[in-house]
Amino acid sequence: MESLISELDRLPEHRTFGRVAGIQGLLVQVGGLFGSVSIGTRVGVSARHNRVVAGEVVGFRDGHALVMPFSSLDGIGLGAKTVVADQDAAVYPHGTWLGRIVDALGQPIDGGAPLPQGPKGFALRASAPVAAKRRRLGAKIDLGVRSINTFTTVCLGQRMGIFAGSGIGKSVLLSMMAKYAACDVSVIGLVGERGREVKEFIEDYLGPEGLKRSVIVVATGDESALMRRQAAYMTLAIAEYFRDQGKNVLCMIDSITRFAMAQREIGLSGGEPPASKGYTPTVFYELPRLLERAGTGTNEGTITGLFTVLVEGDDHNEPVADAVRGILDGHIVLDRSIAERGRYPPINILRSISRSMPDCNTKEENDVVARARGLVATYEEMADMIRLGAYRAGSDPAIDEAIKHRDGLEKFLGQGKAERAELAAGYAALAKLLGPVKAPAAPAKK
Repeated sequence: MESLISELDRLPEHRTFGRVAGIQGLLVQVGGLFGSVSIGTRVGVSARHNRVVAGEVVGFRDGHALVMPFSSLDGIGLGAKTVVADQDAAVYPHGTWLGRIVDALGQPIDGGAPLPQGPKGFALRASAPVAAKRRRLGAKIDLGVRSINTFTTVCLGQRMGIFAGSGIGKSVLLSMMAKYAACDVSVIGLVGERGREVKEFIEDYLGPEGLKRSVIVVATGDESALMRRQAAYMTLAIAEYFRDQGKNVLCMIDSITRFAMAQREIGLSGGEPPASKGYTPTVFYELPRLLERAGTGTNEGTITGLFTVLVEGDDHNEPVADAVRGILDGHIVLDRSIAERGRYPPINILRSISRSMPDCNTKEENDVVARARGLVATYEEMADMIRLGAYRAGSDPAIDEAIKHRDGLEKFLGQGKAERAELAAGYAALAKLLGPVKAPAAPAKK
């Protein structure tokens, strides 16, 4: 009854109509809406067979509103009637959405019952909380992945990027954290994902245990640019609902690069000039607006954000990767060369960093992590000489120690997707692996 009353209250008092004046590419030019619409206004365009195509105003030209549709333009012709939505784009989440799969419009696509609507609307393109009123980062969060817990420790409300090329294992890593992380709720956005992989991610990787405390938002790669972009907005809006309930939310989006590509398509269609690598200026305007919404709020709840970035051609300095790295609170780099030698997850701990470290750790924890990083760095620096047999054992104690612990560290950093690793156990296992620090040898007496 509460949901029904809420829906009745949202019914519009009046309607504003327009007519299709032209179609150019993916854009519908609508006349007769002067003074009635603005950027982001929702419009319904009538098509044949009593079909209504939802669209959004993305610009203006020659006195016409430029509307981009959320679905196919089939059946839309000149003079077709358009109806302006009376409300701003918003979603009305409810606690019973857990365990459900929805599209970018908030409609269920898992074959289940209709979703009940909550009483409060959350704007899809909301602003981030005021910086001066946001709470500081919370305690460390156990993400269930040993290498991340230990070498790039994440705190509640932190935002991390997972940077990798295609086919290295981003989705598997996300599913491990969604299943094993010590959080109240997971909200997962699959933006521009392959249709075949959605079912695999849910059933094989996430599993029933992970799904029952998750809400999954899906927009596959064959859907329109608006749907792909809105899937990211929908993911953050649902996460904000659970955060305002005082819960610790793990929000994951795969991938931010596809969100940027969708925004690029929208910008280019609206006549925006291309800038860096074809990305339009609005891409770099929208990225911080989206990513800043994750994090701590003004109350107890938090949104811990994990966002994947698909680096083009394994170039970690391409425009989107470079922009996202400057916005987030750290980055985790997946290395193709590590994956090729069979260690998963293929996290390069020397190129990965968490900006909450070392402040969130004790001195003992920081010492053991720094020592392990030093050993890995020493081995990588001398790796070519070691493989060629050009290094003679005993020449340098630091290199000898790095060689000694090489296999143990590789085993420590590897983890099967069905294995859960606890946060505290990771530091203890690493300290045990490395053993006590050897005191430097005393100088010989003359």
